[in-house]
Amino acid sequence: MLRTPPDGDRRTALKARHRRAIIDAAAVLIDETGVATFTVDELAARADVSRRTIFNHFDSIDDVVTTVCSEVLEGVLDEFMVRPPATGAVDMFDELADVLRATDLVPPMAYLTRVIGMEDPGDPSPRQAVMLLSAFTDVSQRLSDELTTRHPGTDLLDIHLMVSALFGGLVVLHRYWFEATGAAVDSESRRVWSDLLERLIIATRTGHRASSTPLA
Repeated sequence: MLRTPPDGDRRTALKARHRRAIIDAAAVLIDETGVATFTVDELAARADVSRRTIFNHFDSIDDVVTTVCSEVLEGVLDEFMVRPPATGAVDMFDELADVLRATDLVPPMAYLTRVIGMEDPGDPSPRQAVMLLSAFTDVSQRLSDELTTRHPGTDLLDIHLMVSALFGGLVVLHRYWFEATGAAVDSESRRVWSDLLERLIIATRTGHRASSTPLA
């Protein structure tokens, strides 16, 4: 005889299904229009949940969209998870730097740029700036958690400082990459991104000394 799950387990599973349905529905709506312009009612109808259920899981539509964008950026985590753990603080930095080099972040960054409606890389609205930062922050937190699991003897502060420095730098790089490429997804855009990323890795590893190297 099958055992009936406890009420708490059923509620947890239902909440998880609802959250997943909301995120998936938002991703489909974004794919249909290319931008995040749907309303709460449209999202609720597509996810087959109530408005109240959406706000039980997310603070706003922007929160839902940011979650979709952070999942798109999670290629960094996918690349990281298939690699064997490194040992030592220096090796851990190199490990993370190699993951960033190996991950094609140009398509997800172009997706994020389009979805939040950015037009001027030098003058994002406060809303757009918050959404961009939040998407990268979500991924960096998950990556920090994975590094903590892989390197239990490493000081948590060292892990958080390292990840925050690199991922905060990615947010800065996004602006310069966007200015140089218009958020295109092509070989030249990837070259620009690769050059910028190397500057970030070097600056994070050695310190932010003045450089005469021009931006890509």
